[in-house]
Amino acid sequence: MKILIVDDEKLLVKGIKFNFEQEGFQVETAYDGEEALKLARDKSIDLIILDLMLPKIDGLSVCQKVRDFSRVPIIMLTAKSEDMDKIMGLEYGADDYLTKPFNILELKARVKAILRRAQSGNTTEGSKTKTIGSTVALDYNLRKVRIGDNWIELTAKEFDLMDLLVTNIGKVYSRENLLNIVWGYDYPGDIRTVDVHIRRLREKIEPNPAQPKYIITKWGVGYYFKED
Repeated sequence: MKILIVDDEKLLVKGIKFNFEQEGFQVETAYDGEEALKLARDKSIDLIILDLMLPKIDGLSVCQKVRDFSRVPIIMLTAKSEDMDKIMGLEYGADDYLTKPFNILELKARVKAILRRAQSGNTTEGSKTKTIGSTVALDYNLRKVRIGDNWIELTAKEFDLMDLLVTNIGKVYSRENLLNIVWGYDYPGDIRTVDVHIRRLREKIEPNPAQPKYIITKWGVGYYFKED
């Protein structure tokens, strides 16, 4: 697996690179947003560790631009602790975030968990597809969702969230349950993380996100998937 580390703190990049190479990863590095975008386009990258504050192009903009051509998992790093910075990272398409300073063991655990989830749907024996009702299908090889005749790109966490909901049609999950199941019991984020991803999913799959027909809110309880 190949990861891209993007941060303008060269000593930090060196330390992260060393730790992941010891785990058997191939590592690419970049120290500004422009270089990061070029590597993300030109190299076959499995995951990006992306700092929020970067020269030339900031991390949020890099994340947004990467999402124009790739659904590669992205973990945002931020030296700021304000909730808005974390929420904005998720809004722009990040899958996870860590606030500096962080424990390298936690970062490695997050990376492995995301990559494990990203690979869990792959199969070497043909296509693995789940069809739901008359209009929705999940492709576990491509990790895409089909709505009608249109295939839609999802980020790693969006796909995991969609998979859980469609596998349990009609079952209502609280935001706390979704956070624990999809992100993990040791995830330090809060329930707004779930709301952001639900909103992004609706924007991608719903004919009218303001009046969803698939991902339904049960007020005061949580979310569930309604078969068409």
